[in-house]
Amino acid sequence: MADEPTRAPGADDDLPGGHTQPDADAPPAADASPYAAADADFAAQQDADTPDDIFREPAPEPAAPTTEETSVPPASGAPGRAAASGRGGSTAATGRALRRNGKPKRPLGVRILAWVVGIVAALAVAGAIAFGIFYAMTPIPNPNADFQTNNSHVYYADGTTELGTFAIQNRETVAFDQISQHAKDAVVASENATFWEDSGISIPGMLRAVQTALTPGEATVGGSTITQQYVKVLYLTQDRTIARKLNEIVIALKVSQEVSKEDILAGYLNTVYFGRGAYGIEAASQSYFGVSAADLSLPQAIALTAIINSPNNLDPHRGEQAASDLLERYQYTINQMVVEGHMTEAERDEIYTTLPEFPDLPSDSRFGGPNGFLLKMVQDELTAAGLEDSQISGGGLRIVTTVNPAAQAAAIEAAQNQARRIASAQGQQQDYYHPAIASLDTATGGIVALYAGPDYTSTTDSRNWATTARPTGSTFKPWALVAGLRDGATLQTRLNGNEFTLPGEKQPISNAGGRNYGPVTLQQATTSSINSAYIDLVVQMEDGPQKVIQAAEDVGIRNPGWQPYPSIALGVGEVSPVDAARGLATLVNEGQRTTPHIVAEVSDPTGDVIHRATIAPEQTVETEVARNAVAALTGVVNDGTARSVRALGYEVAGKTGTYYISALQETRATWFIGSTKQISTAFVLTAGPEGQSNLGRNTYGSTYAAQGWLEYMRTAMEGQERLTFPDATRTRASGNFSAIPVPQPTRTTSAPAPAPTTATATAEPTPEATDPTTAPTDAPPADAPPTAAPTTPPTEAPDAGTDEGTDDDTGGNG
Repeated sequence: MADEPTRAPGADDDLPGGHTQPDADAPPAADASPYAAADADFAAQQDADTPDDIFREPAPEPAAPTTEETSVPPASGAPGRAAASGRGGSTAATGRALRRNGKPKRPLGVRILAWVVGIVAALAVAGAIAFGIFYAMTPIPNPNADFQTNNSHVYYADGTTELGTFAIQNRETVAFDQISQHAKDAVVASENATFWEDSGISIPGMLRAVQTALTPGEATVGGSTITQQYVKVLYLTQDRTIARKLNEIVIALKVSQEVSKEDILAGYLNTVYFGRGAYGIEAASQSYFGVSAADLSLPQAIALTAIINSPNNLDPHRGEQAASDLLERYQYTINQMVVEGHMTEAERDEIYTTLPEFPDLPSDSRFGGPNGFLLKMVQDELTAAGLEDSQISGGGLRIVTTVNPAAQAAAIEAAQNQARRIASAQGQQQDYYHPAIASLDTATGGIVALYAGPDYTSTTDSRNWATTARPTGSTFKPWALVAGLRDGATLQTRLNGNEFTLPGEKQPISNAGGRNYGPVTLQQATTSSINSAYIDLVVQMEDGPQKVIQAAEDVGIRNPGWQPYPSIALGVGEVSPVDAARGLATLVNEGQRTTPHIVAEVSDPTGDVIHRATIAPEQTVETEVARNAVAALTGVVNDGTARSVRALGYEVAGKTGTYYISALQETRATWFIGSTKQISTAFVLTAGPEGQSNLGRNTYGSTYAAQGWLEYMRTAMEGQERLTFPDATRTRASGNFSAIPVPQPTRTTSAPAPAPTTATATAEPTPEATDPTTAPTDAPPADAPPTAAPTTPPTEAPDAGTDEGTDDDTGGNG
C-alpha cells in the first residue's frame, strides 16, 4: 500500500481547494503585504463575535497594493497576500465578511440568536439559584390546628343571638390500611394519576391549568397534585396569591421527600372536606352510607371520592340536579380507574349507569327544624359569593344574618298556626299543607324572617316552600297595574267590568260569583279584584301581555315559564313568596329594586371582615308609577278584599290572591302580599306533595293567608315608626283606553259559567316535574292548572284558572 502523501502543516480538508489554514501565532514575514501586518496585530485577539464587534463600524478598506507588492512571494508558511487573496476570493463567492482572525463572520441574526439563548440560559441559571435559596429557606410549617377545630357561628341580625353553627370539623382519623383500597385507587385515578411516581408537583399539570385558564371557552382544570392539595389544607391558607402558591409548591416538594406516599394519601383522605359537615373519609363514610371507610363497596368508594370535587353541589340528597352532576363525576372516575388498570371493562359495565343507594340517615341536628332552611340559605349565599365550602363549614367564621330573632319566631308560629287551622277545618293532616312566609326589609332587601317548612332535615319534605314558585292568582295583578300606568292609564281610567270572551277563545273571562260590574275605574278594578277589567286593561295595550311580564321583571320577579297571553294578569304565572315580597318592596321603595339576601356580614377568626352584603338599590320602575300603584293597593286593604289586615295599625298596601280551577272545582293556592313602609311580606298556602293539590272548600286569600300575614306582622312591626306612603301623583291620561268593552260582552249571568264538557277541559293534570322551581308540565285548557314554558310556541293562548270564589269578608275575587 502506498504511503499517504505528506500534508502541509496546517492543511485543512474543511477548507475548499485544500487551502492552508493560517497560523494565527506565526509572525508576519518581512516581505508580507500590508494585510499580513494587520492580520498579525489581531491574531492573538478573541473571536471577533462579540457585542462590540456586532455593532462596530466596519474598518476602512486598506489601500490597494501596488503591482510590485503583489508580485513579491510571501515567506514560507506566512499568511501573505496570496492567502489573503484566497480568502478574498472566498468572500466574493459566499458574500460573507471575514473576521480579523481570518474566519468567516456568522450572519447577524445567528449572532443575535446566540446571545438571546445565552441570556435565557443565564436567567434560567439565576432562577434555579434563587429557587434553591427559596427552597432552603422555606420550612414545613406546623399544621393548621385552628382550621381543624374551629366552628363557624351564625347569628341573627342583633349579632349576639346565635341562629346556628356550621360544623366543628367532624373527623375521625384512620390509618392508611383502614381505608378501602377502592377509595384510594379512585381518588388517585381521578385527581392525580401520577401520584405514586411524581415528586409532589406536576409541571405538565400546572402547564395544562395555565393553558386552559388562558383559552377562552375552555373549562379550567386544576394543576395541583394530591400532595399540593394536602399541603394547602393542612399547612397553608385558601388565599389565591402567588406567594401562597410558591409556598405550596416548595412545601409539597419537601413533604414528598420526607413523608411516604402512603402517609400523604392517608393524610389527604383524613383531612379533605366531603360535605355534610364531614372532614375526612371515615366521617364521610358514616355520614353518607353508615359504614366505616374500610367497608366501603366499590360504587360507594367511587361516589364518595367523586363528591370531593364539589361537596356542596354533589350531595344527591340536595335534588335531582345534584344527583345528575354527581353521576357525571362518578362516571368520569370510573373511566379513569379503567384507564389506570384498577377496574376491568366488565366491572365498569356493572356499575356505570347508576349511583349507589344513599340511605336516609339521621341528619345533623344543627339543621333540624324550620331554621335549618335559613342555615342552608346562608351556605348557598356564601358559596355564591366565592367562599370555599371548607371555609364556610369549618373556618371559624362569624356570620351575621339579616334575620330578626323575634320576627323569625313569629313567622314560625303564624305559619304553623294557619296549617293547624286549615287542617282542622278540612279534616286533613297538618303536614298536607305548606304555608310559607317571606319577609323583606323594603329599603335593603335583607330577609327579616322566612318560614319555608317545618324541618329542613325531613326525609319526606325538605323543600323550601318560600323559594318555590306557585300560581299566584290575583297577586299578579299589581304587575299588570304597573304596566297599565306606564302605558298611560290613570287610576281613574275606566275599563270593562263585565264578563266577556276574547276573540278566538271559547271560555269567557268571568268574575267571582259570575258578577258583572259594568264600567269601572282602574282603582275599583284593583280594590275589588275584577278579573274582566284587568283582562280589558291588558288587551287594550299594544303588546299588553309582554308589557305585564316586563313590569314583573322590572320589580324583581322572573320566571322563564311565563307566556305572553292576556291571562297572565290573572295569576296563571308562577312566583315564589320571596320574589313576590321583593316585587311589592320595589313599589313601596318608590321604584327602587334591591336584591334579597340573608347574610349581612362575615368575619374571619381574626375579626377581619371578609364579606359584606352590597346594598345598591336600582331605579327600575318610574317613581310616579310606583307611588300610584301603591296608592291603588292601599285601597285593597282599606276598602277591598284585605280589610282584615287594617287591624295592624300601620298603613298597608297589599293584594289577596286565590288560584281556583273551576273545571276541577279546586283551589290550588291562596296568597296575601302586603307591605308597610318598612317591611314587605308574602304569605302563601299550598297543599299536597308538589304544592299543587286542592286546599279544600271555602279557602281564599282573605281567610288563611291574610290572617297568617297579620299574625306575623304584629310582631315584626313592634317598635317600628308609623310611616305612611307618599301621596299618589296626579297624571294626565295618555293611553288609548276605553270603557267600551273590547270585544263586546257576552250574555251576563248571575252564576258562574258551566264547566266545559270536552275531555280536554276537564282532564286531570298530568304529574309534575320534581323540580320545585319549575312550572307544571302540561299546557292546560280553560280553567286548567298553570303551565310551564312549552318547548315550541303554542298555537293558541291558554286560559287561566280563574280567581273565583267569594271571599268571606267582601265577596270579591281575590
